[in-house]
Amino acid sequence: MASILDEYEDSLHRSVSVQQSRASVGIPHSGYVSARLEKETPIFNKQRIDFAPPEKINSLVVSSNQLCMSLGKDTLLRIDLGKPDEPNQVELGRKDEAKVYKMFLDHTGSHLLIALNTSECLYLNRSVQKVRALSRWKGHLIESVGWNKFLGSETNTGPILVGTSQGQIYEAEISVSEGSLFSTNPDQYFRQVYTLEEESGPAPVCCLEIERGIEGKFFIIATTRKRLFQFVGKVPEGTEQQGFSSIFAVHADHLPSFREFPANLGFSEIAFYTPKLRSSPRSFAWMMGNGVLYGTLDYSRPDSILSDERVWVYPPDIDVTVNKPISIVLTQFHFLLLLPDRVKAVCTLNGQVVFQDLFLEKFGSLTRMIKDPTVQQIWIHTEKVVFRYHVQRESRDVWKMYMNMNKFDLAKEYCKDRPECLDIVLAKEAEHCFQNKRYLDSAKCYALTQNYFEEIALKFIEAKQEEALMEFLIKKLSNLKPSEKTQTTLLTTWLTELYLNWLGILQGDPSQRNLYLDTREKFRTFLSSPKNKDCLFNNRASIYELLASHGDTEHMVYFAVIMQDYERVVAHHCQHDEYDEALNVLSRHRDEKLFYKFSPVLIQHIPKKVVDAWISMGSRLDARNLIPALVNYSQSASTQQINEAIRYMEFCVYQLEETQQAIHNYLLSLYALCRPDSLLSYLEQAGTNPNRIHYDLKYALRLCAEHGHHRACVHIYKVMELYEEAVDLALQVDVDLAKSCADLPEDDEELRKKLWLKIARHVVQEEKDVKKAMACLSSCALLKIEDVLPFFPDFVTIDHFKEAICNSLEDYNKHIEELKREMEEATQSAKRIREDIQEMRNKYGSVEPQEKCAACDFPLLNRPFYLFLCGHMFHYDCLLQAVFPNLPAYKQAKLEDLQKKLAATSQPSKSHHRPKDADTISLGKGQQSREQIKADIDDIVAAECVYCGELMIRSIDKPFIDPQKYEEEMQSWL
Repeated sequence: MASILDEYEDSLHRSVSVQQSRASVGIPHSGYVSARLEKETPIFNKQRIDFAPPEKINSLVVSSNQLCMSLGKDTLLRIDLGKPDEPNQVELGRKDEAKVYKMFLDHTGSHLLIALNTSECLYLNRSVQKVRALSRWKGHLIESVGWNKFLGSETNTGPILVGTSQGQIYEAEISVSEGSLFSTNPDQYFRQVYTLEEESGPAPVCCLEIERGIEGKFFIIATTRKRLFQFVGKVPEGTEQQGFSSIFAVHADHLPSFREFPANLGFSEIAFYTPKLRSSPRSFAWMMGNGVLYGTLDYSRPDSILSDERVWVYPPDIDVTVNKPISIVLTQFHFLLLLPDRVKAVCTLNGQVVFQDLFLEKFGSLTRMIKDPTVQQIWIHTEKVVFRYHVQRESRDVWKMYMNMNKFDLAKEYCKDRPECLDIVLAKEAEHCFQNKRYLDSAKCYALTQNYFEEIALKFIEAKQEEALMEFLIKKLSNLKPSEKTQTTLLTTWLTELYLNWLGILQGDPSQRNLYLDTREKFRTFLSSPKNKDCLFNNRASIYELLASHGDTEHMVYFAVIMQDYERVVAHHCQHDEYDEALNVLSRHRDEKLFYKFSPVLIQHIPKKVVDAWISMGSRLDARNLIPALVNYSQSASTQQINEAIRYMEFCVYQLEETQQAIHNYLLSLYALCRPDSLLSYLEQAGTNPNRIHYDLKYALRLCAEHGHHRACVHIYKVMELYEEAVDLALQVDVDLAKSCADLPEDDEELRKKLWLKIARHVVQEEKDVKKAMACLSSCALLKIEDVLPFFPDFVTIDHFKEAICNSLEDYNKHIEELKREMEEATQSAKRIREDIQEMRNKYGSVEPQEKCAACDFPLLNRPFYLFLCGHMFHYDCLLQAVFPNLPAYKQAKLEDLQKKLAATSQPSKSHHRPKDADTISLGKGQQSREQIKADIDDIVAAECVYCGELMIRSIDKPFIDPQKYEEEMQSWL
């Protein structure tokens, strides 16, 4: 074992020194530094138990952390290893010379069988202190016991098998009653079921093991000195408690299957290995004369569970005639042999001795070795000393053994948590595959190693294995970190070049069609890989150059689609006259900028489909950006093709409700050019409100005039409120149209009359139709016969106007009568007004001495005051204070100015009554000016009662507290 570890350490040291002395020039190499800083703990770590037995140790068994030891002649020591400071000593109570021959402890540590050399057997349960003799077992020297792991409990063993030195196999059951512990015999029954024989006759049953396979099948393994027997059979469901008699009964007439070896140690021993979390053993090792038979247990086999058997001969220094192995135990990858003075551990993978432990002579000869299957600890004892081995990281070097055996999957399994070892295994596997010309597998393994990228790439290039090189690069690329952008770019570009070369070679060979399709699919998968997306996008110019240099337009388009470079895709289709495909790309990806760019080309060839695509885009397209394409198209196209342009413009106007002037102007120009009937309906639908019309009126007028659409011009004139021009142009088209225009200026009677006179003059002078001229008089109430008469020639007879003249005279008479009636009514109104004025001059009010001001509640007669018809009375200054804040700004300014003028006069005012007309006439010029100022002040201040007039009504929504003083008022209440 030490030599293997030293060799492994040397190899790692060499690996580290080589990696540190070389420099990579390409893909960086992150080598592992795996030098050990301190010596590893050995796999089998020995520990001497601090225990000095008072007497010599005869036998030792251990299971489930329960250790039982026979000391001297009559003492039994039991130790719960979970509580080692609380040993339990039991006396066997034998007065004869009987000695302990062997002891057997079940898998739970509850049942202990003690075989004596006097062919007797004792039983001790873990929960009791008294040993009980098994009377039915007397007369048999017990060599082995096969415990029942499926039905046993702490108080009952269930059916078990017992092997004797005479070759008999007995079935027995031991049970401890719950009442008086040994009131009855513990051995329920003890019956023989079979006898094992060798060539010379019955042979001692060295070992017994009971295992259960699938579908209720039981396997019983029994060994003698030279033979290994297997009994296979089913126990009927529900009869397991009845034992295994039915299995042995099958072989009553013939021998069961067995393995036999010629050499003989005089005894044999079989060991089993049960992994953690499993109830059944996985492998076995049988120590016999020729060596150790090692194999695995396959419970799915019908007749034998032994599988993958091989015999490992004893090491050269073991001479079975001089120093026979005494015991054997089995671990996951080793079996340990106990010799009188040493322990040897042999690897089950290659048969090499990996560990040897020599014991000093002072400890005495080694007696027995046993393993606790529950905690995987190995116990060895002499007559004086007890040792314990801990198995630590047993699988640490298994990977190297599997690697040397070319079992790389198993090697990787056992070093998956040790990257430095995994790298060695992968490199070895890659090299092995390369030498066996399995280049693709080699490439996959090399990509996972830390070997230098350049060396591996050159290796595949020299072997002309381009496909394997591609596989290596792909795997290497997938393992790169996102931060390694330069390396990612290098590999991506190189892989693209290799794929294109390979596709070019395969495309020219019809026999390689399937391979070509498969490779093309891989290349497309590579291009569309999400992991490569960023790198390909950042280096798309280089990829485009590579694709172009190989003339691979198919993949250039494919790559452009992946990169969402739809402009390049559409341009490619247009260059190859694939206009439908180009439009499909535009419609699928709905990129507005691409529509604007390629529409001028596409509409020249597939106008209807292009317009359909525009319409499907709806409001995402700005029609103003498409107008240049339509203009170029409509200038060189026929009327039928122009209809497609009109169709899209109508969609924008009527469906999308576009208000852009350019769109409406362009639609107007198309109508004027090709659809004059639609032109007038469009203008009428747009309405006559200039603020809601979206086309340019002047442009529309000029356009219609150029194309001679007079009715449309008349409509535009009406919208522009140029009624005279509208009537003048309408008279060239239709008199009725002119009449409809003449009635439009409803608020301007003079203009309406002027327009109707134009119509009448036209009818008289141009059409010379007197009757139609007379009809104009009836159509417009503003026209009189005298307005129209100047237009008629002198030779026209009066008969044509007789009726009109009579009607006109009647109208004049009615008008005169109406004026007379209005004059009489005005005279009466003036008379009533004079009477009211006189009455108001004579009206007065009385004020009592005790009356008070309605505002300040002080006596009224102390200061100048006002008396209102409503009865409210105010001091002059109180009323001024109440009215002034509510006056408009201009009245406030006027009032302040009047007050200044009043103060500037020299004569003081002792009373403040309204001046009477007579008094005013008798005063001088200066006095009149002062009275006039006072009158003006009264007109402003006393125009109405401040409580009953409009001022009070307007103050309804005024807050009681001024918002600017609200905070101050609120604080005053706190």
